[in-house]
Amino acid sequence: MTEPALPPVSERVRALHAEMTLDEKLAQLVGYWVDKGDELVAPMSGEMGNPGRYEDVTAHGIGHLTRVYGTRPVEPVERARWLWAEQRRLTTETRLGIPALVHEECLTGLAAWKAATFPTPLAWGASFDPELVERMAATIGGSMRELGIHQGLAPVLDVVRDPRWGRVDECIAEDPYVVGTIGTAYVQGLQSAGVHATLKHFVGYSASQSGRNHAPVHAGPREVRDTLLPPFEMAVRDGGVRSVMNSYAEIDGVPTAANPEYLTGVLRDEWGFDGVVVADYFSVAFLHTMHGVASDLGEAAALALSAGIDVELPTGDAFLAPLAAAVRAGSVDIALVDRAVLRVLAQKEELGLLDASFDEPPAAIDLDTPAHREIARRMAQESVVLLTNDGTLPLDPATSRIAVVGPNADAAEALMGCYSFANHVLAHHPEVPLGFEIPSVLAGLRAELPGARITHERGCDVEGDDRTGIPAAVAAAQGADVAIVVVGDRAGLFGRGTVGEGNDVESLELPGVQRELVEAVVRTGTPVVVVVLSGRPYALAWAVEGTNAPAAVLQSFFPGEEGAAAIASILSGAVAPSGRLPVSLPRSAGAQPYSYLHPVLGGPNEITSADSTPVLPFGHGLGYTAFAHTGLTVDAEVRAGDDFAVRVRVANTGDRAGTDVVQLYARDVQASVTRPLAQLLGYARVDLAAGEEAEVRFDVPSARLAFSDRSLRRIVEPGAVELWVGPSCAERETTAGFTIAGDVHYVTAEDRRIVTTEVEHAGVAVEANS
Repeated sequence: MTEPALPPVSERVRALHAEMTLDEKLAQLVGYWVDKGDELVAPMSGEMGNPGRYEDVTAHGIGHLTRVYGTRPVEPVERARWLWAEQRRLTTETRLGIPALVHEECLTGLAAWKAATFPTPLAWGASFDPELVERMAATIGGSMRELGIHQGLAPVLDVVRDPRWGRVDECIAEDPYVVGTIGTAYVQGLQSAGVHATLKHFVGYSASQSGRNHAPVHAGPREVRDTLLPPFEMAVRDGGVRSVMNSYAEIDGVPTAANPEYLTGVLRDEWGFDGVVVADYFSVAFLHTMHGVASDLGEAAALALSAGIDVELPTGDAFLAPLAAAVRAGSVDIALVDRAVLRVLAQKEELGLLDASFDEPPAAIDLDTPAHREIARRMAQESVVLLTNDGTLPLDPATSRIAVVGPNADAAEALMGCYSFANHVLAHHPEVPLGFEIPSVLAGLRAELPGARITHERGCDVEGDDRTGIPAAVAAAQGADVAIVVVGDRAGLFGRGTVGEGNDVESLELPGVQRELVEAVVRTGTPVVVVVLSGRPYALAWAVEGTNAPAAVLQSFFPGEEGAAAIASILSGAVAPSGRLPVSLPRSAGAQPYSYLHPVLGGPNEITSADSTPVLPFGHGLGYTAFAHTGLTVDAEVRAGDDFAVRVRVANTGDRAGTDVVQLYARDVQASVTRPLAQLLGYARVDLAAGEEAEVRFDVPSARLAFSDRSLRRIVEPGAVELWVGPSCAERETTAGFTIAGDVHYVTAEDRRIVTTEVEHAGVAVEANS
């Protein structure tokens, strides 16, 4: 067996490593969960524990401190004092004086008491705005760095494959390019603040069987390489991410935590990743206790370490005593330990930890500043998707009587995702206040429309079959000029709530009797606006199709602390909706898994009676004005491997300003393997005044059309390509075509992966996001 190669590191790191005993080395490869209790905030966390007392486990130092701010509600300033003191103890009272790396969750903002809560990642996808996501992440990172946190466990780059999966609200989109560009922007923003980002969950987690958490993944190698891996590759090669976390899942019978093909072969050997791979919580132990591929924790540690996992989180169940015994017995090569330790020490050096003095913690900390809230509001506004509208929206300024009903109308918790601190942790501490302002939709409407007489009825709960409140909601609607019905999800974990980690579903109907509530209110004849606050797309054909549908439907994916104000401003017309669906709106649970990236036989056709056509397609979204796309042009011939320029004109043909998301799609007409009927090549948000026109230029690397051939080599193949721009993947408003000429191009690391865009307004060119 070949001895593992040791990574290149500085002389300082190599000298420090040379001094270390085995126990000191292993201490750097594990975390310790200081505040761990019985609350279920990670899979099997109730059954798994720390491997000893804190003082004993840290006697030789410690690699990570796990969620010191994010496990229970702690006063940030007081906890910072504890952390600084603890870091001083580690630097002065352990032999080598190596501080701990502190990691926290930060998917919807820093998961800590009193910290700002931003929209959930599906909302980032709906915004199609990487620049804003980068600003948001930089702001989150600034808060984390101020508190002495060094690594954030985000972003999630799992491509949505099945909306029945509970963790869909943590994902960005069903399109890997959208996931990649927006996820990479998050990485760049967080790391610009000096906090290392962590890509989750590498790889395949979202493609689990029947949308079940931790279930086996049956994706073939081409689906893995062409759909599931590209966002991670982009974040590694273009984003420079410093950490990666493995998936809990198995792919074709091999758990990812024990799979060197991906954790080393793809990640390091192919892509050149030189950071640290951390284990998802308890996933090393799961190789023994759940997957059954290791006979004990020592063998589990050996499998994970040899596959490429460097650090066991959240605690050292396998990498401490079991791994030490295996090394001393000669069954695990010490070089595997050395490889991981060198990577960890290099990361700590890069973060400045080896020179940190920890003199004084911050005397005051504001984790929810006006700057946080401004970004949170803008992201919420940009992410709201107007699904349908018969002209009822925006609300007539003369509207004086408004009924606001539904289980999510006066529920602030319905605005936040599964990994918000409120729903993740505070749900276990009902006696503790939220610690920040988050008005409900009802409160937001009252603030936005102070002259209106607004009545409220709950109608029903999010879950359950209690219908006793529906008659009161109907009566309120009957006495109103318009009824706003706020329905959807309640995020939680492992059976607490309707969506979130461990909350997978068999049906994609709205939970409980919420559909009955909406339909009862619609039958009053009062114009009805439905607002869906959810963490997954639901089967809403009944609400968007037919003569008995509500007047308008708004989709908002957990929009965060400023979500109510954002929704109210869109309903009033102060802000125009500009979000687009980052996931198809499903027709039924039985049509899943579904992706718009399907070949001919992956969609509806004449040889099957089942119809998987989504109710609304990927990219759909209405506004309060109209846009026209014309004059799509491209060179007639492009050599494989070259870039090509695409131009299109977009005009605001309505009577008010608005923002269009210009979407460029392609189809590879004939290839050596089946290809999707539509593939997003690039996108750009374009702000246009009423009557204004602009030209959008996309500079597209031909590698955007690459795929894995029959030998699983990434290639760009000669042949005909259809192009179009339209309001969604399903509508070709303006079209063009070209031919890829020359020999097959084999894609390398030097090939660009990201489309650049430029928008020219009246002769002035401005670089746009894509």
